[in-house]
Amino acid sequence: MTRKIIIDTDPGQDDAVAILLALASPELDVLGITAVAGNVPLPLTQKNARIVCELAGKPEVKVFAGCDAPLERPLVTAEYVHGKTGLDGPELPDPTMPLQEQHAVDFIIDTLRAEEPGTVTLCPLGPLTNIATAFQRAPDIVDRVAQIVLMGGAYFEVGNVTPAAEFNIYVDPQAADIVFKSGCDIVVMPLDVTHKALVTKPRNDAFRALGTKVGVAVAEMTDFFERFDREKYGSEGAPLHDPCVTAYLLRPELFSGRRVNVEVETQSELTMGMTVADWWGVTDRAPNALFIGDLDADGFFTLLTERLARL
Repeated sequence: MTRKIIIDTDPGQDDAVAILLALASPELDVLGITAVAGNVPLPLTQKNARIVCELAGKPEVKVFAGCDAPLERPLVTAEYVHGKTGLDGPELPDPTMPLQEQHAVDFIIDTLRAEEPGTVTLCPLGPLTNIATAFQRAPDIVDRVAQIVLMGGAYFEVGNVTPAAEFNIYVDPQAADIVFKSGCDIVVMPLDVTHKALVTKPRNDAFRALGTKVGVAVAEMTDFFERFDREKYGSEGAPLHDPCVTAYLLRPELFSGRRVNVEVETQSELTMGMTVADWWGVTDRAPNALFIGDLDADGFFTLLTERLARL
């Protein structure tokens, strides 16, 4: 039984790995990839999404460009992590496959209206601008979403871009607020879990040892952005944040978490974009998300390596 998904993304090296994992997995039917401004500006994220599709040998995948700025705030990017292109590390050729003419938000709306209700899962790997804009523009689609599995937020790991906020949520807190209040079935991959998906040297060696274009490119990408995390956290490797989303779709049993209430701070500049997760159930606010806290890291990397070997 294949699962229909739309990947909403701002590639980024870890986004690239998440996309490659999806394209390597026959259980997932990627209806389209929608690009949003985030790690780097939109002209680069839509280009990078196409570069990754071609790296995977899947130039037939439809890629759409979406929102180039957050709903209410100026765009904040992360070239300091991902390099000036967003995919620094490997030398990858410019894409020859076309960018679709339709706007990503219209594609999301049209697809959710065209497919049977409850059959399309949204997989946001970046700021939630495209998803929130679609929900605002077409409220009728919200009930048609099967599930939203997103990478974003943090609770015990607090923030990675400010002391209180994780990058994806911080870039567009207003959009995140709309999505978390939408009533959709939401699964969140916060830093609490993604910081446990560390590419150690043996794990990266396993990617490189695949000897394929994909394996080597993934090893070079993680080599590149690993230097940033090692310096910052003193960790033994780079966390692969976004592939946690794809891995959850394939092997949910690798992950554990709690259904809790998650609210997004949109007022305070001090804690802007903070995901306030009621982990201990101290409020009477109704749970609105499955907040993931742990994963089987070895199982995760075994899955990732096995699937990347197929491309």
